[in-house]
Amino acid sequence: MTRQVAIVAFDGFELLDLAGPMTVFQMAAGMAPARRAPRYAVQAVSWRGGPVASITGVAVSTEAWAGVAPHTVMVPGGAPLRQGQASDELLALQPWLQGLARSRRRVTSVCTGAFALAAAGLLDGRRATTHWRHAATLQQGHPAVRVEADRIYLRDGPVWTSAGISAGIDLALALVEEDHGAALAQAVAGEMVVYHRRAGGQSQFSSLLALAPGSERMRAVLAHIRDHLTTALTVDELAAVACLSPRQFARAFRAETGQTPAKAVEHIRAEAARLRIEAGDGSVAAVARATGFGDEERMRRAFVRLYGQAPQALRRAARSLG
Repeated sequence: MTRQVAIVAFDGFELLDLAGPMTVFQMAAGMAPARRAPRYAVQAVSWRGGPVASITGVAVSTEAWAGVAPHTVMVPGGAPLRQGQASDELLALQPWLQGLARSRRRVTSVCTGAFALAAAGLLDGRRATTHWRHAATLQQGHPAVRVEADRIYLRDGPVWTSAGISAGIDLALALVEEDHGAALAQAVAGEMVVYHRRAGGQSQFSSLLALAPGSERMRAVLAHIRDHLTTALTVDELAAVACLSPRQFARAFRAETGQTPAKAVEHIRAEAARLRIEAGDGSVAAVARATGFGDEERMRRAFVRLYGQAPQALRRAARSLG
C-alpha cells in the first residue's frame, strides 16, 4: 500500500523543514522491491497551489490542499508561525488540519510548525516539542499544551512534533520505521549519511556548543576531551594540549567557558553517556566505563546533579518517547 504524505508550504516556510523529510520519504519510496508499489507518494501542498516561496527565496511547486486527504501531513516551521502572523493562508490551514485530525490522519510538525498545530487546537492536552528557542513562546501562547523543550521529537497519539530544522529528518525516519520497520529506516539513513537515528527523548542541547570557547586552543582542548573520555584528563594533560602551564590553562579555560576544566569534563562525559543511555546502547555499567565515569554510582551522581534524574529513569523516558 502506498502511503500519501503531504508537506505544507506557506510563504516564508523553512526550506530544510520541507526538503529534509521529503527526501526521507522519497528515498523510502524508491527502495520498494521491484514490481511493488512505492511505499510513499509525497507532495508539497499549499492553500491555493502553485509556486510558494520559502524564507530563502527558493520556491517549490505545490498542489492545493483542498480535497487532499493524506495518510500523513507535515507542517514545517517558518517566521510567520513563530511571529504569530494570522495570514489568510495560515488561518485556512487550521480547519484543514482539524478535519485530518478528526479522521485520525497522522499530523506532524517540524520546528515552529508546532505553532500551526497548536493554533488548530491539535496540541491541547498533549505533549509537544519545538525548537528550544521558541518553546517558552509556544507554552505561553498555548497553556493547554504540555511543552517539553528538551526533546528531538515527541509522539502523543497520532500527533508528532519535532525540534528545529534537522530534527525533521529524525522525525521522518521515525515515521518510516513505524510504517515499515527499522531496517528500511536504517537503509534510508545510510543513503542520506545521517545518524540512524537520534532517539526522540534525546536532548536538543550540546555541552560543546554551550561551552563555546573563543580561542582555537581551547576548542582543541574540548575536542581532546571528547576523543579521550576514558583517560584521566588531568589539568596537566589538558594544559599540555593548550600549550600553557597548568595555572595559565585553568585561568584561561574558565575565562573562555565559564567552567572549571573538571566541570567541563564531567559535562562532556555526561552528555556522551546520556546519548548512549537514551539510545539503549549497552548496560548502565558498560556506558559508565565507556564514557570515563568508571562505575555506575559515579555516573548516577553526575546525572542527578546535571539532569535531575538517574540514568535508568532517562532510559525509561527515552523508550516511552521514541
